[in-house]
Amino acid sequence: MTLLALVVGAIAITWVCRRFDVSAPLVLVVAGIGASFLPGVGTIGIDPPVVLLVVLVPLLYSAALGSSYHGIRANRRPIGLLAVGLVAFTALVVGLAAWWTVPELTLAAALVLGAVVAPPDAVSALAVGRRLGLPRRTMTILGGESLVNDATALTLFQVFVAVAIGAQLGAWDLSTGVPLFDATEMFVVAAAGGTAIGLAAGWLVHWVRRRLDDPTIEAAVGLIVPFGVYIAAEEAHASGVLAVVVAGLYLGHHAGEGGYASRLQEAAVWRASDTVLESVVFALIGLQLTTVLAEVGEVGPLLVAGVAVTLAAVLARIVWVFPTTYLPRVLFRGIREREPHPRWQLPAVVSWVGMRGVVTLAAAFAVPPEVPGRDQILFLAFFVTVTTLLLHGLTLPWVIRRLGVRESGGQAEVLAEAQAQHDALQASISRLDELTEDANTTVRHTAEKLRRFSQLNANSVWEQLGRSDSEAGEGPGAAYRRLRREMIDAERAAFVEQRDAGDIDDEILRRVLRRRDFEEAMLDRDES
Repeated sequence: MTLLALVVGAIAITWVCRRFDVSAPLVLVVAGIGASFLPGVGTIGIDPPVVLLVVLVPLLYSAALGSSYHGIRANRRPIGLLAVGLVAFTALVVGLAAWWTVPELTLAAALVLGAVVAPPDAVSALAVGRRLGLPRRTMTILGGESLVNDATALTLFQVFVAVAIGAQLGAWDLSTGVPLFDATEMFVVAAAGGTAIGLAAGWLVHWVRRRLDDPTIEAAVGLIVPFGVYIAAEEAHASGVLAVVVAGLYLGHHAGEGGYASRLQEAAVWRASDTVLESVVFALIGLQLTTVLAEVGEVGPLLVAGVAVTLAAVLARIVWVFPTTYLPRVLFRGIREREPHPRWQLPAVVSWVGMRGVVTLAAAFAVPPEVPGRDQILFLAFFVTVTTLLLHGLTLPWVIRRLGVRESGGQAEVLAEAQAQHDALQASISRLDELTEDANTTVRHTAEKLRRFSQLNANSVWEQLGRSDSEAGEGPGAAYRRLRREMIDAERAAFVEQRDAGDIDDEILRRVLRRRDFEEAMLDRDES
């Protein structure tokens, strides 16, 4: 019952926030903190394996499905520097800061904390950036970072935990280089294994789904893919998170080769699940306050350490982003010619996207009791998560507006879409002419209707390009969509009246309404 109340309450808060254009993650975290003091509510804890499998895995898979493989490949250098280099750098900086400020932590345990707080959660940042019109390349880089950085951090986490426990038990002597060699080997094996398993699983699932020819079963298979890939990779001692991301990227890249029905069903299912999971996860973060306080006991001495660790995490990103943005262009002529120096405002925005999320808390709760200072690690991870969510979440929209970082290529984007529509139209008309070359009068008349309809759809994008927001009236495409939408509403009402009168049954009603729903969805898509 408590879990149901959590889900319902989180979704309700998300709806209210969207209605009033307020950041839902921030409100959910604050609401969760307040609710954690209510009787019985604070007992909702985080079970790390469950959270990773049930929450993180489907969210990462859904994000990977919707990501651009070509975009990530074209930006693999900045994405790699953020998702791998920055995560390792942040783990080191935060680990040193924690080691200096928390006496209970050994160096190895402090590095465990560094790995825990290293990966930012870009869910809310991407939502803000999309709403405020961040440049597409910046969004691609941030999205690519969010897909890979969790895998990097969790792999480092496993490595540092092994080192910390080994050092505590005397199995490793930290004064030698053995732990570093073993840690590097563990990291490489986990990353390579996860990538290989993800590619193999993506290819296999794509091969199977193309031969099913059943949209419902195809969508059902898509639902179990992330969980199966994650479990298979973890059983093979590889990175399950990286395997899920790679499989999602592969299947998303090849989604256009399947049927439309499975794509529509799968997209709708993942959009709904994303809303539920993202709403619940931010509320769950806030709900952990009483659990964390109960575990750590006296928090006074840790507040200063919490501020120091948070500053280390925030400053590490800023210190890393600016040099890695400009130095490659200075040192390598090829990069400089392909990618001109960006305005300083762009790396400034990227450096300020540092909110932590559920991965940090799940990893913190997963720290074994054998690691020295586990309670301190748990508190500091919670402190960094909540502080960065509030700090960056509240200020990021202001930073984007203040620095004037907006997409400036809107007209070019519309022009590219219009040109693509035009080329596709010519290809479809050529095929239509081939099919109806020797057809009778009736078929040729039908072909002419199809030609006019295709031309109308293609022209709608040219209308957007040729008209400014200040121009009054509406073009032919806009008029067609408005009038056709009114006609569809009238048709729906007539169908319902016929069902109520007993002229048709509910099965027929659902079938005809589904056709109108698809047509209206197409009208809305053309308008967006």
